[in-house]
Amino acid sequence: MKLVKHISIIFFILITSMASAQVKFEAKVSKKSLGLNERLRIDFEMNKDGDNFTPPDFSNFNVSGPNQSVSNSWINGVRTYKKTYTYFLTPKSRGNFTVSQATIVIDGTVYKTVPVKVTVTAAVDKPKDPNDPNFIASENIHLVAEISKTNPYLNEAISVVYKLYVSPNIAVDNWNEIDSPRYNDFWSQNINTQGQKVQNGTYKGEDYRYLVLRKTVLYPQKTGELNIEPLTLNLSMRVPTNRRDIFGGSIMTRVSKVVSAGNQTISVKPLPEQGKPADFTGAVGSFSFDVTSSKQVLDASESLQIKVGVKGNGNLKLFKLPKLSLPSSLEVYEPEHAENVKTNSAGMQGDISDSYTVVPQYKGKYPIPSTSFSYFDLKTKSYKRLNSDEIIIDVQNGPLNNVNTSETNTASNKQAVVLNNDQFAFIKTKTNFTSITPSYFFKTNLFWNLLLLPFLLIPIAIIFRNKKASRDADVYGNRIRKADKLAKKYLSNAKKSLGQKEAFYIALEKALHNYLKAKLHIETNELSKDKIEELLLKKEVDAEVIKDFKGILESCELARYTPIDIVTMQVDYDKAAKTISLIDKQAR
Repeated sequence: MKLVKHISIIFFILITSMASAQVKFEAKVSKKSLGLNERLRIDFEMNKDGDNFTPPDFSNFNVSGPNQSVSNSWINGVRTYKKTYTYFLTPKSRGNFTVSQATIVIDGTVYKTVPVKVTVTAAVDKPKDPNDPNFIASENIHLVAEISKTNPYLNEAISVVYKLYVSPNIAVDNWNEIDSPRYNDFWSQNINTQGQKVQNGTYKGEDYRYLVLRKTVLYPQKTGELNIEPLTLNLSMRVPTNRRDIFGGSIMTRVSKVVSAGNQTISVKPLPEQGKPADFTGAVGSFSFDVTSSKQVLDASESLQIKVGVKGNGNLKLFKLPKLSLPSSLEVYEPEHAENVKTNSAGMQGDISDSYTVVPQYKGKYPIPSTSFSYFDLKTKSYKRLNSDEIIIDVQNGPLNNVNTSETNTASNKQAVVLNNDQFAFIKTKTNFTSITPSYFFKTNLFWNLLLLPFLLIPIAIIFRNKKASRDADVYGNRIRKADKLAKKYLSNAKKSLGQKEAFYIALEKALHNYLKAKLHIETNELSKDKIEELLLKKEVDAEVIKDFKGILESCELARYTPIDIVTMQVDYDKAAKTISLIDKQAR
């Protein structure tokens, strides 16, 4: 029995030691689905201490953290260790995102977490907590979408105005748009709201300040229930707390909050079928219509423009103008469409037109018949038809149309003979004659030039080859040219950032490091000043050049904390280019 007992104890100790030796490193999230106005907590936990913890790329989130915690406990003689890195994530936009792997080195082995998939939906309603600064902010700031009409007709203009109401008790420091509404099933256009000033107003009977953030004009393109998605903002603000300063004033605390205008639904009515004209193309509003001609008296082969135009208020860009019906003896070109339309909160206003270029070929009088245009009038809620006046085009000089002439003289069955001084006006009296004798390429000037050209190119090729050979033999000169080219290559990004202190010195430092890695064949973790100096001395680079190179690296480090003007940046850039060129020339 004692032997069995001893074996059991030994077996238990072995299992316990094996379990404690197993390393765990995992990522845990507070939720896998959240609204755009919520926060996500993610913990990276390990049961053994490690080094070189590298978090994943949180490119789709605003990040707060990390917060680090360690816990040690002994239960029944067994030690339990847990170390946690905690991050709080605020999503930047809606969508399905993957939080990639985090890595850590434990006992010389690299461990990675499993990627976590997270779904971000539209903003959601959050529970109310009167002690939460976020709740205080939510009670004192409101993003509102004001819709001019919730039951419009198809293709009737409505406006959506987004206003941010802020209580006088809080202060907004900054805001940015993180989710814009997608106006599916609408024609939409934003109205410029730049230069808007903060105004005083009321919200639910209380005094507020408000700012108009955006105005949008919508023309519904479908009937039925249509959804207008919310506008979502991320706000940085200061809200009052219950604490007081020594003067009795309320102490403010900073809060970052996501606010949303909320979903809006409108009901779009179809246009009535009763009385709808057969030629109705979807025009809705209040319009005038006319057809005009640039000329009414002209000669054959002259051109004129006939313009079909609609003017007024309504969906001017969303319907087609009626087509002209013209006699077949008039040559007509495709119309040129023109729009002079402005859009404001009331919708589109202006005029559109189709201009036809017409060229009569024969003498005579040509009637342009009346053209009609129909639209739906929102004021009377009925269809209206507008008709243009008939236009007579009088072509006074030109040949007669034989077909028309014979038709108009069927009683006598004779064609009228035109006798006037211009009866030969349409016969060309000048032409360009060409020879009927064939020409040959053989023995022409071009033939001899092409034949001799290869012989003329031979001495040019010899001169070019000799110059190239001489250039290739100039080893020192080639080395100088190569070094200058290399310096320009590595410093190109830095030169583009001249005048921007931080970007310039980051680019300059990267250029110097990349050059050293390529020249000395070393990795980034070996880029210490002592190591650089040792390797450059081995390459037989002058000590003064090495000193200049180290000085430039020190300038890059100090520039982040000291004011620098563009003149100093240019001096550092020139010095870096010169130093890289000298190192490349001297290094063996």
